[in-house]
Amino acid sequence: MLKRHEQFFGRFSRSQQGFVSALAAAFFMGLTPVFGKRALDAGLPPFAVAAFRTLLAAFLMGLWLYRWKRWRGFYIHPLGLAGALLAGGLNGLGSLFFYLSLQPLGAALGQLLFSLHPIFLLLWVWLDREPISALTVVRVGLAVPTVYLLTQPGDVGTVNWAAVGMMLLASALYALHVPINRRVLFEAPSPTVTFYTLTAMSVVVVVAYAFLGPYVVPNTWEQWRPLLLLALVTFLSRLTLFMGVKRLGSLHTMLLTLAELGVTLFFAHWWLGERLRPLQWAGVLGLAVILLLGVYDRATDRSTARPRRGGWLEWLQWR
Repeated sequence: MLKRHEQFFGRFSRSQQGFVSALAAAFFMGLTPVFGKRALDAGLPPFAVAAFRTLLAAFLMGLWLYRWKRWRGFYIHPLGLAGALLAGGLNGLGSLFFYLSLQPLGAALGQLLFSLHPIFLLLWVWLDREPISALTVVRVGLAVPTVYLLTQPGDVGTVNWAAVGMMLLASALYALHVPINRRVLFEAPSPTVTFYTLTAMSVVVVVAYAFLGPYVVPNTWEQWRPLLLLALVTFLSRLTLFMGVKRLGSLHTMLLTLAELGVTLFFAHWWLGERLRPLQWAGVLGLAVILLLGVYDRATDRSTARPRRGGWLEWLQWR
């Protein structure tokens, strides 16, 4: 079955594979807040949701890897392992800041601030000497008003600036883990990198959950169902995200995954009964423009070449 899947996927060009993978990642990531809200509504505290969903996602990734690749699927160069664990640890730390700041900020403003990760990523990839075209800069610039329009709240109220700082830190750490794994992905398969990244995320989040609490174990089907669905979309989103990064480059993949906002708004409208405001529809239009401009962004082909020497992440390149 795996061979048939690889033969089908191999019919498309590398950039087309990356484009599809990035959009698939956006779809699964867009479902995350919907299932997360269901889990929170079922009475689980935020850290418990983060811990169980990441731990279950890592377990699913390990099962998938062993099912198709057996033990050889877990092999990775020691430097690659260090990079994947570092990326996962940073992402796990960022998720803790995300959940700590989400309550005082609210979902709309929190999502607005977190979705500024392409801005942070532009800085990280520039420091790592990844090629950036003028059109890429334009697309990143369009991302700011687009995210603002998509997440426009009705009444924000008083802003907690400490929470704002934590959410921006969460966004920066999430953006940072992508170029780190981009170096690792040039030498290692994306499923293997995904497994070790999720494992490191699990360790960070579970340790924080154990020490900070409150310690709550789901004990009803109403609590387990959204957690299992959340773990499934987390597993699929990380797998397809790194497949996109491997084939399309980090910055272009992250710009495409902004489509997750549209997915979240759609399912929030369909499942949760929320309604889109006119400004949010304008944001959807801006999102479509960013995605369409990606077709003409020629830097995509160069961003999948071997990483240049001299970048600040050069130590992760072992060949």
